[in-house]
Amino acid sequence: MNKSTLALAVAMGVLAQQASAAGFIEDSKASISSRTLYFDGDNRQGGADQRQTVTGLKFDFLSGYTQGTVGFGLDVQGVLGVNLGGGIDNHSTTTSNTVSPVKTDGTPVDNWGRVGANAKVKFSKTELKVGNALAPNLPVLVSNDGRLLPAAYQGGIATSKDLDNVTFTAGRLTREIGRASSNWAGLAANGTRGSNGFNFAGADWKVTKDLTLQYYFANLEDYYNQNFFGLTHVFQIAPDQSFKTDLRYFHNSSDGANGSDARYAYTNGYSDGGEVDNNTWSAAFTYALGGHSLTLGHQRVSDDGGMAAVNNGSVRDGRGRPEGEGGSSYYLFTDIMVNSFTRAGENSTFAIYSYDFAKLGVPGLKATWTYVNGRDAIYNAARDRANEWESDYRIDYTLQSGPLKGLGFSAREGVYRTGLPAGTQNNVNQARFYVNYTYALW
Repeated sequence: MNKSTLALAVAMGVLAQQASAAGFIEDSKASISSRTLYFDGDNRQGGADQRQTVTGLKFDFLSGYTQGTVGFGLDVQGVLGVNLGGGIDNHSTTTSNTVSPVKTDGTPVDNWGRVGANAKVKFSKTELKVGNALAPNLPVLVSNDGRLLPAAYQGGIATSKDLDNVTFTAGRLTREIGRASSNWAGLAANGTRGSNGFNFAGADWKVTKDLTLQYYFANLEDYYNQNFFGLTHVFQIAPDQSFKTDLRYFHNSSDGANGSDARYAYTNGYSDGGEVDNNTWSAAFTYALGGHSLTLGHQRVSDDGGMAAVNNGSVRDGRGRPEGEGGSSYYLFTDIMVNSFTRAGENSTFAIYSYDFAKLGVPGLKATWTYVNGRDAIYNAARDRANEWESDYRIDYTLQSGPLKGLGFSAREGVYRTGLPAGTQNNVNQARFYVNYTYALW
């Protein structure tokens, strides 16, 4: 039994003794969520296509806290995915299945799942969660939930709001189970060897009701150090009219074995010798009027290497077999359906337009169009460059009344085209259709 599992078992034992304490049950919540996904990945350059339908269930129990100066609680999550049909053409074992785990012959498994829990402690306005059902959503680590089941992390995260208008967050994570995996894997950044841990700390300071400043530091041991600075400001022009500024800057540098040990080499498009050396900034400006919202922005990735992020998709076990499916996410406007536009040297201009049909008397209906044009992306040691673009369309609708109130539908279409050599990144048309529903048990 490893240390984190032992600590979680001890914490659960303490909670079992106090479960009858006021607050633990009275303030608890429980729900069952269902999601069905049809995924269609059409490789336009002759590679393996993927057409697959899956459905899944997610159970969440979130306890309240026992009474006293220090409160104790417990969160439990169970997820189950079922393959309804389809998969990758010809059951390719060289094309990654991003929807479900696969058997050794490349066919999808019939079903997969997991059960996890977080023990939690609260003192004043400070909360600590320790377990293996963590789902951070931070500038330095965005938990991926883009397919059927959400990714989950093992470790501990502390959040404090004891200082007015400031939220402090810190933690250490050691393992991840990906969005389409049934195996826990070490955290990595495209390398084949898992890191010992991902450490992070930061703060969100709400300077005024309209201005928020952010700073975070993260360290993926033996891969990279990351500093993030963020600023968001909303200028309220009128009750239904606003202008928002969103500025983001990442500075990424090498750590430990990265750059000297091939097992920890990092490649995102291109990085010299696999060494992390990157600066990425973006600026986005959003004008909203009534149901309309228009965002225009620009992003710049420095020439020495691509943007760094946690991605365990290449991690191998002692026999050289993949431990899990990755699915990295970036806290960037350009991280969209097919591509992220984070290669070395890449300059991207992006636009996002959305309309909320509630203004026309159809609440729950929303349409969004996103377009990103990336230029001068470096993709090899000769520092050759190429351009790429993507256009995504999305319609979401959620029933607002009736016995199925809350039932949601989401249809998405992504068209990606690139000047990169075939095999480096292929032209793709991708479609997804989701059906989501959450039922609150209490």
